[in-house]
Amino acid sequence: MICCGIDIGSVTAKGVLLEESKQIAGAIRFTGYNAGNAAETILQSLLEQAGLKQEQVDAIVATGYGRNSVNFADKALSEIICHAAGAHFAVPAARTVIDIGGQDSKIIRLKENGQVTDFVMNDKCAAGTGRFLEVMARALGTDLDGFGQLSLKSRTPAAISSTCTVFAESEVISLVAKGEKRENIIAGIHASIAARTVALANRVGVVPAVAMTGGVSRNIGVVRALEKHLNLPVIIPENAQLTGAVGAALLAQKGK
Repeated sequence: MICCGIDIGSVTAKGVLLEESKQIAGAIRFTGYNAGNAAETILQSLLEQAGLKQEQVDAIVATGYGRNSVNFADKALSEIICHAAGAHFAVPAARTVIDIGGQDSKIIRLKENGQVTDFVMNDKCAAGTGRFLEVMARALGTDLDGFGQLSLKSRTPAAISSTCTVFAESEVISLVAKGEKRENIIAGIHASIAARTVALANRVGVVPAVAMTGGVSRNIGVVRALEKHLNLPVIIPENAQLTGAVGAALLAQKGK
């Protein structure tokens, strides 16, 4: 059985094709202004990679904020249930899932069988998300790819008190003007994100093992800061950014 999961996020669109439980294709692209077009592009990329035609795909499930724009999907499911399914598949031991995407964060608590027991989302403010990191990187004249590694060089992280993107950017600019080292500022930014995320997670309770998904999981500085604040290891699944799409495809297989 070949199934497709399409995850249309606010910043990136992701997709996977699974044959039984094996991934045979995966794709990521910017969502852009038209979520429907992004979904079409993702599907075509997946089909080309796998050498398939659309009629050979048995079921398609869409998720993410733009899921209702995927008009070729058989069903649309919430990102919470899809991320839970994908995380449980990748890290069966996970009981807490931290997902930080482009413009929102979510914490999901799981049972041993992967069923969602509780969750909380921050979808009202971009602070602590991928968008927040993009703004901070621009203010510091660097790119996101080097952001995490730079922060690991810090010995005295700067204090970033604001959780608002606009005010935090002003703090960063002020620190730069005072001559603070860039790695210390970045480490302070990551510590601020970790503190905000852990405060969110404490609303549902943190139970190990902890897995992290979403695009921000690629930032080793944020991961290390989270581990420090949690006093727990954080597991990053392979292809963590595709977790929601994988979960959608798994649920398509189950006919959910």
